[in-house]
Amino acid sequence: MTSAALADVRVLDFSRVLAGPYCTMLLADFGADVIKIENPDGGDETRQWGPPWQDDLSAYYLSINRNKRSLSLDLKQPEGLEIARQLAEKADVVVENFKVGTMDKFGLGYQHLVQKNPGLVYCSLTGYGQTGPYSARAGYDFIIQAEAGLMSITGPNEGPPYKVGVAIVDITAGMYASHAILAALHHRQKTGQGQYVDVALFDAQLGWLANVAQNYLVSGKNPVRHGNAHANIVPYEIFETLDGFLALGVGNDRQYQRLCEVAQRPDLWADSRFQTNPGRVENRQVLIPLLQQVFRARATDEWLALLNELGIPAGPINNIPAALSHPQVPERNMLQEVQITGGSTVKLIGPVAKLSATPAQIVSAPPRLGEHTRQILSTELGFTSAEIDELARKEVVS
Repeated sequence: MTSAALADVRVLDFSRVLAGPYCTMLLADFGADVIKIENPDGGDETRQWGPPWQDDLSAYYLSINRNKRSLSLDLKQPEGLEIARQLAEKADVVVENFKVGTMDKFGLGYQHLVQKNPGLVYCSLTGYGQTGPYSARAGYDFIIQAEAGLMSITGPNEGPPYKVGVAIVDITAGMYASHAILAALHHRQKTGQGQYVDVALFDAQLGWLANVAQNYLVSGKNPVRHGNAHANIVPYEIFETLDGFLALGVGNDRQYQRLCEVAQRPDLWADSRFQTNPGRVENRQVLIPLLQQVFRARATDEWLALLNELGIPAGPINNIPAALSHPQVPERNMLQEVQITGGSTVKLIGPVAKLSATPAQIVSAPPRLGEHTRQILSTELGFTSAEIDELARKEVVS
C-alpha cells in the first residue's frame, strides 16, 4: 500500500486528557509518528479515568491514544528537559495543552524551540487562548459548554439547560487544531517556515455555534431552546409512535407534501399556513401537535419503511449498542480491533475520513505508560542502555 499521508511527520505530544490527545490521534491515524510525553508518575490523567477498564487501561484513555508511542519523562528534572529539547529539535510538530506560560517556564515554549528548529509547527490548546482577560484560566469542557452559549440552546423548552453527552468542546477543539496544523505544514512546505498555532476551547465552541449564532447576528433575537426541534426547519424533531420514537427531518416543501400524503392528511398540506417552511416555522405550535397525533397511530418500523420509501428523512433513535451494530458500521470499517501490548484485543472506533490512496489506519493500540521509552531514547537520540538505566535510576524516565 502507498505510504501513509503523514509518514514523514513527527509530532512531539505534551498534551493530555482530551483535546490535545484527540488532535494528535487524528494525525497519527494518517501515519504521523506521535511521541506522547508523559509524567512517569501516572502519566496522562485519563489512564486513571475508569471504570470501565480493559487490561488495566481505562476506556477513556483507549478512545483517544491509538497509534502513538509513549515516552515517560520527568520535565521537572534537568535531564528530562534536555531530552525534550533534543526531541523538539527533530520534530515537525509540537502539541501542548498546559496553562498559558507553563511551557515557557520549562524553556519549551515556541520562542525557545524555534531558534533551533525554524520549521517547527507549534500548537497550543488552552481554555481561552494565549491572549485576552481569561487567558490565564484553565479550560474545562463543561464550563465552556456553559460559558460559550451551547447549554443555553440545548435541552427542552422548559427546565434547566443541558450539556452535550460527550465532551464536544474538547473534541471539536482537537479537530480545529489538527486542521490548523496541517495548514501550517502545507505553508512550511512552500516556505520552509513553521509557525505558532493558538487554539482555544472557547473559540472552538463559538466557532461551531454556526447558524445559531448567525441567527442572532442577523435578527438580534436571543436563540431559545427548542428541545429536539430545529430553530429554522419544521417539522424537524422526534415524534412518539405507537411503540416508541423516531427522528424526522423534513428538509423542504416537497418532502412535507409527501409526508402529508403518506400520513393520509391532505388537509395538513392544503392549509396555507403549512405549505412553506417559513409558514411551518411560524405556526409550529399548531402543526406539531397535529403531526404527533398522526405518528402515534403506527409503529416505528412501519413509519420508517413508509417514510424512507418516499425519500423523507427519518431514522430510529438508537442506543449505543444499536448504533454500533448498525449495518453501515462493518461496511465503513468503523469498528476495528487491535492487540494491546502484553494483553487482549481491544475494539476501537475506526477513523472517520476515508482516503482512496493514503487511508487512515489503526496500526497499534494505545500504549502503556513508558512503553517506548527505551526505544525512543536509543533510536532517536542515541542513548546507550547504561545511560537509560541511569536515567531510570534517577526517575527521569520509567
